[in-house]
Formats: sequence, C-alpha cells, structure tokens
Amino acid sequence: MPRLSFTADASARRLDLLLAERLKERGVTRSLLQRLAAEGKVLLDGKAARPASAVRSGQRVEVELPEERPFEIVPREGSLSILFEDEACLAVDKPAGLVVHPARGHWDDTLVNLLRGRGVNLSAGVGPGRPGIVHRLDKETSGVLLVAKTDAAQARIVDQFRARTVEKVYLALVWGTLPEEVREVRLPVGRDPHRRTRWAVCSGGREAVTLLATVERLSHVSLVEARPRTGRTHQIRVHLAHLRHPIVGDALYGGHPENGLPSLRLRRAVQEAGRFFLHAHSLTFESPASGPVTVISPLPPDFLEVLEVFRSHG
Repeated sequence: MPRLSFTADASARRLDLLLAERLKERGVTRSLLQRLAAEGKVLLDGKAARPASAVRSGQRVEVELPEERPFEIVPREGSLSILFEDEACLAVDKPAGLVVHPARGHWDDTLVNLLRGRGVNLSAGVGPGRPGIVHRLDKETSGVLLVAKTDAAQARIVDQFRARTVEKVYLALVWGTLPEEVREVRLPVGRDPHRRTRWAVCSGGREAVTLLATVERLSHVSLVEARPRTGRTHQIRVHLAHLRHPIVGDALYGGHPENGLPSLRLRRAVQEAGRFFLHAHSLTFESPASGPVTVISPLPPDFLEVLEVFRSHG
C-alpha cells in the first residue's frame, strides 16, 4: 500500500488542509482523508492524528494511502432483494456477508457490482468505487441499505443523515439481559488506542448516542432494539460491548462467550453462523421523489434460526 511521508515546513497549518493541497493531484479528497484519519492511517510524529490537528513546522506527517487501482466497476449478476424503489433512490435488503462497495480485497463481489449488473442508474457517490452509496453497513450486518440514483438525490439524502432526521432501527441478539434502567447510552466513541482495528468508548471520542429497548429475554441472550441517534463507526457494537452485553457472534468486541454455553447445540448454532447478529430492521427518511418513506426488512432466515435455537432451549 503506498505511503506518503514528509516533514512539515514553516507554512504548516491544519493537517487536513495541508494534506489536501499535497494530495490534490492524486485525486485524494478531504472526505477520503477524513476516513483515512478515522482508520488510524494519518500519523503526526508517529501518532494517529485527527484531520483538524494543528501541524507545526518540523513535524513528521505520514499517510497510508489506499491501494491504487482504476475503479472500473465490473457488473456482476446475482440475486438482490429490492425493498423500495422510486425515481430518486432505492432500498436494498443487504444480506450478511456482502460488502457494500469495492475496496481492497473486494473489487468485484460487492453490492455496487450487483447493482451495476442489474443496470441500476446510480449517483456519482462520495468517491471512486462508491456510486450511489449514502451510508454503509458492516459486511456481517444485514438489512436495509439506502442507495441514491441521482446526484441531486444523493445530496438531499446525505443532508438528512447529517441532520440526524433519518430514523434507523436495528435488531441485535446480545449476550445476557440488559438492565431495565438502560434506556439511552450516551458515550463518546473513537479509535481504540490499544487496538487500531477497533473502536471504543473513550474520552477523546466523538459524541455517540444509542437508544436501547429489550424486545425479548431468553436463556443466555436477549433480542434488543437499538436506535442510533448518531452515526459513528461500529457505534451499536461498541456501546453494547461497553455495557458487557456484546452482540452474539461479534468476536471483535465480545470474544467467544458461546464457548461457555452448556449446550453443544447452542454453541454450534453461534459458531456455524459465520456472522454477528445485528440487523438493520427499518429506515425512515424523506425520498426526494416520494416524500416520507419507511422501509422494513424482516429478520433474515439465519438470524431467525439462531433465535429459534435459543427459544427452544429456554
């Protein structure tokens, strides 16, 4: 992966502005720089830095750039469930295991490739390889994903996400039982200082708010509704893990509690699923073409199967 490294001169200023000027000819946008910084790939004197960090003369700046590859998106045939569609946008029922847009390691097997294979018109998006994408779901997360068809629709829908007027409802299968008094989690989320591949609740993080409600209590696990009011990376997963009720199957934040289950059937149900059980159940937004819309995705079969195993055990 290419790396840019240089020493800041006497005219140094805000890190993102300095890098935007240096990388303009490479087509690197400020939004991409913000993402790289969020991923811990922008360093100032060897330490991860925020885009707004002030840079002093003589400081060492390093940026790990994405793999350079022309983004000629290869259309791919495959099944894809469309939950809603009008002239401005469409909502896809994303299955677990499907990456949203092309990136290193997944150049031609993503949701964007499938949309191209269906001949769907897409907006330019927020960067190369991400046409139509206005928000993302983790690879293992299933459920409603919204896609813009035109640049005008993209701008209006992105504004709604920024203004926090989009209502998102997730369903999660978590370990244990949430305390009844837990209704709102308001804890900042930022890059984990000890493991750069993870996020964590930390004092230097950005504001993150998640509303929680228990839908069903079972032996060993609970079905929980989560309504994120902010859109931080891995927010729901991090908040639930911080409460010591991580999402079932989420090894990154919860380890492997299933190894301690008393039933081989329960252990196998979790171990063989190949995913963590977080599902984007519904999305309410204002379509530029149709007005207010609520899109609902039922729990997928693999989620229901594991849920039924725990129900039958209790």
